[in-house]
Amino acid sequence: MTSSIEPITGRYIRLTVDGTPLRVYFEEAGRGRPVVCLHTAGADTRQWRFILNDEVFTSSHRFLAFDMPWHGKSLPPQGFETAEYLLTTGTYIETVLSFCNALGLEKPLLAGCSMGGRIALQLAALHPDRFAGFIAVEASDFQPAWYDIDWFHRPDAHGGEMGAALVSANIAPQAPPVERWNTQWMFMQSGPGVFRGDLSFYTKDDSLVGRLGMIDTRQTPVHIMCGEYDMTCTPEDARRTAEAIDGATLAIMKDLGHFPMSENPAAFRSYFQEALELMRHSHAELTHA
Repeated sequence: MTSSIEPITGRYIRLTVDGTPLRVYFEEAGRGRPVVCLHTAGADTRQWRFILNDEVFTSSHRFLAFDMPWHGKSLPPQGFETAEYLLTTGTYIETVLSFCNALGLEKPLLAGCSMGGRIALQLAALHPDRFAGFIAVEASDFQPAWYDIDWFHRPDAHGGEMGAALVSANIAPQAPPVERWNTQWMFMQSGPGVFRGDLSFYTKDDSLVGRLGMIDTRQTPVHIMCGEYDMTCTPEDARRTAEAIDGATLAIMKDLGHFPMSENPAAFRSYFQEALELMRHSHAELTHA
């Protein structure tokens, strides 16, 4: 019988966002340059576990991944039973900044996937001075829903299984079956209405489109990554976004879909290593999209 303890540690931190007290769960591993990792809609920090367990990455970076309120081990705010959860850009930005402030993180890198990538680009436009660089995974300016998001929160449908079905269609066929199902399981566990509330932000708020020109990659580098099998944020969406940001770099990732760090960590690893390397160098060394 063999056993081992992973190097990831989990803790809780108290935040106040928009006047609302919150108890937020986060995990961290490594030492060195801080990297804050943001999960996708309807999921949690477990999507980043392979990065936090990678000894090469954690030898030079301190990774911190937190569960957004309502997600994973972060409870909803008091009174949630009478509220409708609908994530907004303003609340999302304040949550990320509050987390960084509370931990005293000085100019961390920000790596976010899907809605996490979208908010990373919003922060690149509105708060570039707070970060050293942005890695926006499966991120683009805007995608309206090609499906009815209300199906993820109805009394006659299982929202978790509906969410997992949508997720499955966005995972590349090359993903190992174990990680395909682990990725879907996180969505099956999502709280009632949470995936719908996240998708409301992701599919209805197009405010980033008019802000892309505000992003100055001479101050903070921006690297966009997109899986070739992502049909929610397609390579065309990512390329359009990268081309609208002067100096942004772009990687289209082979054999990967919308959840690359979770669905196929082995295939994602070299792309993420390249992203960290790009963040380490100056703007002059970056390659245009």
